[in-house]
Amino acid sequence: MHAYPYTITISSEKGGVGKTTLATNLAIYLKALREDLPVTLFSFDNHFTIDKMFELQKREEEAPDVHAFLMGAKAGEVVQTGQYGVDFIRSSSELGDIHERFKGPMALTRMLAESGIFGIVIIDTRPDLNILTQNALYAADRVLIPVKDLPSLDNCKNIFALFDQRGIDKKSLALIPCLIDSRIKFEGIFKDQKTLLRAIAINRGYRCLDYYISKSPKVESLNTNPEGKIYPILTHARGTEVHSQFMEITRDILRSVDAAKETRACLYHTWLLEKEAHKKEPYLARLEGLAERCLICGALLAEHPDDRSFYFETSDRAARGFLHGNCVNNMLCSALYGLKEHDSTFDAFRTLVADKATRAVSLLLPRIDSEACRLDYRQFSMAGEQLLQKNVDMPGFDAGEFNGVHDRLYLLLNEALAGFEGALRKESWLSVFPIDPGNPEAVLHEESYKTIHRLQKQFAEAILSN
Repeated sequence: MHAYPYTITISSEKGGVGKTTLATNLAIYLKALREDLPVTLFSFDNHFTIDKMFELQKREEEAPDVHAFLMGAKAGEVVQTGQYGVDFIRSSSELGDIHERFKGPMALTRMLAESGIFGIVIIDTRPDLNILTQNALYAADRVLIPVKDLPSLDNCKNIFALFDQRGIDKKSLALIPCLIDSRIKFEGIFKDQKTLLRAIAINRGYRCLDYYISKSPKVESLNTNPEGKIYPILTHARGTEVHSQFMEITRDILRSVDAAKETRACLYHTWLLEKEAHKKEPYLARLEGLAERCLICGALLAEHPDDRSFYFETSDRAARGFLHGNCVNNMLCSALYGLKEHDSTFDAFRTLVADKATRAVSLLLPRIDSEACRLDYRQFSMAGEQLLQKNVDMPGFDAGEFNGVHDRLYLLLNEALAGFEGALRKESWLSVFPIDPGNPEAVLHEESYKTIHRLQKQFAEAILSN
C-alpha cells in the first residue's frame, strides 16, 4: 500500500461517453477485489451521481464537499466512507471561484501529495479541459479516456496536445472504448465498433487498451428506475458482458498499482522537498551573516528581539542585519528635521517619520569630500519609485564628533560602512527596509529576498544616473 495516492483520472471532452459510470463502478470493483485498499472518489462535475450512489445518510446543507477540499480543507474533514466501503468527497455545484486558486497546472498534484490520502484516488472530470480538468490530468498516474464514436475520438487530440505543451510523458494516457454496441457490424477488416475505434486511435499515435465496455440495456437501467436509485454493476448486473469487462479492467488497474514504485504524487512531493531544501540552504547562510546587534543602540538582538521592524543591507552586502523600529524612527526624525528628543515638536515629527518609514525603503549614501560631509538620503516605494531626496549636513562626522542630533545616524553609518582604518568604504551605501516585526526572518526567505536584490539594483541605477 502506497503512502501517497495512486491517482486515476477519467476524462473526455465529449459528454455521454460513460465517464461517471466508469469512475463509480471502477471504485466499487477495486474495493471488492482488494478490501484492504482504500479507494477515494470525487468529481468536478455537478450532477451529484457520486453522492446519490455512495452516501449513507442524507446530506446536511453545510456538509463539507469538494469545493472545501479544493479551497484547502483537510482530507479528514471532507472524505467520508460510503456505500460498498468506498471513500468519497461530496460534489459541489459551486466550483467557479476555484479557478483563481488553480492557475498553476500542478496545484492538485501538490494537494494530493500533502493530503494524507493513500491507496487509490479516482477523479471524475467535467466534459471540458478547464484548469481543474488539466490539474486532474497532470496529477494522474493513469488517465482513462472513454471513447464511443469518432467525435469522442477526435476530441482526444486536445488532451494529448496538453501533455505535449507541458512536456509531460504521455504514457499515462490510454483510450478505452466504451458503450460499444456489439450488434453493429461492418464489412471489411474493421468488423465492429471496437476494432474500428482501436485502429483509428493507433493510427493517430494514441495508446488504446485491449479491453472495452459494452453498451448494455441492463446497465442503463441501473441508473434509471422507479426507485430513483443508482445501482452498481457488481451487484445488479452479474452475468452480463459488462460485469466481466469491469473485472478485467480492475485487475489490470491493480497490476499497475502494484508495479508502481513511486506514484506521481510521491515523485512531486519529493521534488518539492528537494526544492525547499535548496531554498533553505541560502536562507540559513543569510541568517548566519546577520549582525548580532542593532547598529544604532548597540543592544544584542538575541537579548532584545522585540521591535525588529527594519532590515538593513549595504550595497556591497558586507553588513546586514535587523534594526529596532524605535531606533530607526528616532534617528530619521533627528537627521531629517534636526530635532532632539526633548524638543517639543519631536513626537509629532517622529509620528510622521514613522508612518512614512514603515511604507518605504530608506537609502543612506554618505558623500564625504575635503570640503564637507553630507548624507544623500532618499526614500523609495517598494516598487522602486523614488519618493523623496534630501541632503543632510553631517558636521563633525569626519572627525568622529557627536553633536547630540546626528549621534544615532553617525553610529549606524560607522558600524555598517566602516572600512580600512575606520574610513568608510568607498562608493558604499546603506538601505533600510521595513519588515514585519512579528516575523522579521521572513525577509530572508527566497521570494522576499529576491525583492531586496531587485530594489538594490534599482537603487544603484538611480545613484549612477545622478
